[in-house]
Amino acid sequence: MCIFCKIVAGELPSYKVYEDDKTLAFLDIKPTSLGHILVVSKIHYANLEEIAEEDLSALILTVKKLGAKLKNKLGVSGYNIIVNNDPVSGQEIPHIHFHLIPRSKEDSFSSWPKISYAPGEADKILKQLIS
Repeated sequence: MCIFCKIVAGELPSYKVYEDDKTLAFLDIKPTSLGHILVVSKIHYANLEEIAEEDLSALILTVKKLGAKLKNKLGVSGYNIIVNNDPVSGQEIPHIHFHLIPRSKEDSFSSWPKISYAPGEADKILKQLIS
């Protein structure tokens, strides 16, 4: 059983922010910024490709609800919604989850680097994706 399943089952403590029949949200214990929330499905799915559409809908609706709460209750002006999908992307816990990371103009959290396509590379990738 993964760590998030143990939190859902009540076997491990958490700073619970929200719960309904399909989702659970709690503070990240190693936050990127204060108020960093993790939103998880109560059913174990490893990634976006595995999760049932009904459960994904519930998950994103919880993300939306808590994003508004970050703005209204903590006074943040914005937040990042991040899903690391599979280990190569940085997913450390193999259980689908969304990060809600409060942002401020003063924080040091930086976005990812931007690269450029080599000539013809975008066309090649586009053909692979739409074929």
